[in-house]
Parts: sequence; structure tokens; C-alpha cells
Amino acid sequence: MLKLFGGVRSRASIVQWYLEELGVPYEFVKLDMQAGEHRQPQYLAINPIGKVPAIVDDHFQLWESGAILLYLAEKYGKNTSLEERAQFAQWVLFANATLGPGIFVEANRERETPRLLTPLNDIFERQPFLLGEEFTVADVAVGSILSYIPIMLKLDLSAYPAVLNYIKQISERPAYQRSIGARS
Repeated sequence: MLKLFGGVRSRASIVQWYLEELGVPYEFVKLDMQAGEHRQPQYLAINPIGKVPAIVDDHFQLWESGAILLYLAEKYGKNTSLEERAQFAQWVLFANATLGPGIFVEANRERETPRLLTPLNDIFERQPFLLGEEFTVADVAVGSILSYIPIMLKLDLSAYPAVLNYIKQISERPAYQRSIGARS
């Protein structure tokens, strides 16, 4: 069975959300981050950087939430084309490298929030999910970052009504409720 390693409040909940969406059985191995379990030799053998999340799937080990999401989409998701997989990678990388730092790094927030949320609002005005009518791994990556805004920052998002609707829509998903929603 796939093992997901994470802390109580960590990016492991993003991976957990996707595992729940996919219906993949897994064991959540909760590391006591305060006690430094993520810095112990047993865990460093899985992730030498000592951060969470990480997975062990049979004998395969992988860390970094975005890489894990893409792996799970490839292994357990629907068969997709090269182009669709590239779009998944684009959005997962955008979430982790652009959207997250743009919103959650205070020095960037004022400049980046409108630059990032305006085009997302435009997308969600036209369609329910990032890539159209179907929920995908792209929505887990981007949606998790967006859903953390009202939880962690309490930013006024009233200028982005379609983004607010999207956050509401994804946060009502049963798999979200069993993962990120259970921790907020």
C-alpha cells in the first residue's frame, strides 16, 4: 500500500486530497515535525532534504508535492495525451513556483495578487475547472493554494468573484473535506 508521509499542517494534505479524489488506498504516516521525526535517518532515507510530503509506493520513493501529484496523475489517473500531461505539469509548476510565492510571500503579495488572480478569475468565469469541465490534478495543485488564502491570509478577494466561487466549489468536494478541510 502507498504510504504518504507528512506533518499535521503540511503540504501532505494536498497529496492526501488527490489520493482521496483518485480513490487510491494509502496509509498516512504522520511525522511529529516538532520532535524532528523528519530529520531522523529513517525518514532521511526517503527524503534526504528532510521535508514533507514524501511517498513510498511499493519500492518507489518520491518527494516534493508537485512531483508526487504528477506521478499519481500518471499512474492512477485517466489515460491522457502528452499535451494534457504537459498542461498538468504547467499548472502544478505554476501553483508551486508562481502562485504560492506570489500570494504567500508578503513582499510579493500586493504586486502579484491582481496579476495572478485576474487571469484565474477570467478562466473560472468561462469554465468550472482550470482545464474545462473536468476536475484534474491541475485543480488540486492550484485549488489547494487558492483555498489556503481565506484560511491563512484573510485577503479580500471580492474583486475576484469567480475565484471565490471556485474556492467554494472545490472546498465542498468530499475528498477535499476528508483532507485539507479536515485540517482547517
